[in-house]
Amino acid sequence: MENAGSEPRGKKTEELKVFISHRASVCGECHEELGTKAWVFLAGDRGALCLTCADLDHLVFLPSGDTAVTRRARKLSTLAAVVLKWSRARKRYERQGLLVEEDALHEAEASCLVDEEARARRRERAALRRAEQDEAFVSRFAARVRELFPGCSQGRETAIAEHACEKYSGRVGRSAAARSLDDETVRLAVVAHVRHRETAYDEMLADGEDRQEARALVRGEVEAVLERWRRPPASQTSLPGSAPTASGAKTSIDTGTPRAARQVSP
Repeated sequence: MENAGSEPRGKKTEELKVFISHRASVCGECHEELGTKAWVFLAGDRGALCLTCADLDHLVFLPSGDTAVTRRARKLSTLAAVVLKWSRARKRYERQGLLVEEDALHEAEASCLVDEEARARRRERAALRRAEQDEAFVSRFAARVRELFPGCSQGRETAIAEHACEKYSGRVGRSAAARSLDDETVRLAVVAHVRHRETAYDEMLADGEDRQEARALVRGEVEAVLERWRRPPASQTSLPGSAPTASGAKTSIDTGTPRAARQVSP
């Protein structure tokens, strides 16, 4: 049987949270004025508690940054708490690190020193795999640009793909839809390229024009370029020196006779 008050087996316990206050606080138990930027634990009806009253003052702070040390210290520490701070810019609480037992932190740091070289090699291999995968994806993205817009000049498809798929950019090429080479996502990447490279859009922004108004002003130019790029270049539709007939039929490769009128000799 389970002990009274014990968690059901398999149930995940919610992490303890300590908040760095952004306004003056008073401990709800000892009533000490904690001032601003105090580290407090929210204890329901008891209000905000200082770490001493919350029995967390024996823990040490491990800042975010070293994933391996953080993961191991959290696993080794019987008691731990996540430290959160309100971000005014992002309008949300953001993780600052962990409060963990000091012995657990020392053990985690020591174990990380032992296998640091092996972990460094794994990181290098992982980075190489990601680079290879990204390179292959950029190539596929560029090929899809060329399929949808065969009339764009040579090399443009690569420039579009590299820009759209740039890491950490938040551009369309990094989205899940782009990974599946969704036509609309590819089109948006081409539109962005044309807007910046083929119109006066950047000059309008430099002159203080509103972004949406500037886009509206160049939309016609962008669509005109896209329409040209959707058509295959002349070298793909006819041989050099050949010309459409009056009926529009292209000349045959071997005889120059319009395909529609060509007949087999008896």
